[in-house]
Amino acid sequence: MNSFDALLLVSFGGPERREDVLPFLDNVLRGKNIPRERMLEVAEHYYHFDGRSPINDQNKQLISSLEQEFKNHGVKMPVYWGNRIWHPLLPDTLKQMQADGIRHAAALATSAFGSYSGCRQYREDIARAQQTAGVQDMVIEKLPNFCDRPEFVEAMADRVCAAMEQLPGAEQLIFTAHSISLSMAEFSPYVRQLKEASAAVAAWCGMGSWNLVYQSRSGPLSQPWLAPDICEYLREQHAAGVRSVIICPIGFISDHMEVLYDLDTEARALCDQIGMKMVRAGTAGSHPKLIGMVRDMVLNAVASPVLSYCEPGCCPAPQRPAAKAVGYCSLTTVNRIGGLTLCRRARHRHAGEALRQRFFAGVLDH
Repeated sequence: MNSFDALLLVSFGGPERREDVLPFLDNVLRGKNIPRERMLEVAEHYYHFDGRSPINDQNKQLISSLEQEFKNHGVKMPVYWGNRIWHPLLPDTLKQMQADGIRHAAALATSAFGSYSGCRQYREDIARAQQTAGVQDMVIEKLPNFCDRPEFVEAMADRVCAAMEQLPGAEQLIFTAHSISLSMAEFSPYVRQLKEASAAVAAWCGMGSWNLVYQSRSGPLSQPWLAPDICEYLREQHAAGVRSVIICPIGFISDHMEVLYDLDTEARALCDQIGMKMVRAGTAGSHPKLIGMVRDMVLNAVASPVLSYCEPGCCPAPQRPAAKAVGYCSLTTVNRIGGLTLCRRARHRHAGEALRQRFFAGVLDH
């Protein structure tokens, strides 16, 4: 059995009012070469909901449920909450933990699947926050990704079954997850884990017709990302004669901004436009199965130091892609046409795209 002093919930964070939106996005973008026009486009997603992201309220509900679960099972362990991007920020939370006498904590990231932005970046941010807060002597171990835990699969299956009751006879079950660049996906277990979890949920619900698609892609068009996009896929299926679908955002733990905007707003508007019946299944959120799973993980799961690897060499930080890989001229071509200026320009463009990969992988709530 583990002997942690506390549980640290680590999330992305989000604004709670209109005045917070631009400062929040400034935090996301700091040090990254992202056009302001793109930032203002993202801001409109938040303004659509009066500037308030639902992620903070959902994390508060998750913490409340965990505290009650711990109390019910005699687990005497405080639960803390720190965000990577917005208040409460990780360094502030870590300072409070140290003041409270915490020396050995388990960290739970609000992401079930492995990828740079969904796992390794959390690890890096925790380590950086420890340095900022001056608490390097505090031992923090990250709990493992939980996409393959039966409790997570059962929680998602319950959500899908509830959606099936709302739309009896649905012709297809569509799972969605946040799209990431192919260069990021190549060195992570992300796609494999998503396919395995989706297959398990579909089997549990008895849905033979299902597919995995992606959403929330925001990178430059020259950069290949995971596809198909949910709206493109819905159009294709409608053209093929499909008239009723259930959409399950399996890649998201809670109904935060990307779920509310990309699915409940954009995808629903498309379905209404083309005459397709659609029900969106809920996310795991504070489902009792998920809450019990976290309690068991805190007590029994094999955790790892924040800067270790879940799998050998997995999920490295995105690197500047080779010119040929993203459709720019190769060095050989540049030399042939004598384009020294073009070569320099290409290098600058690649550097910008490498930064954009890290930003666009999670510019909204994650």
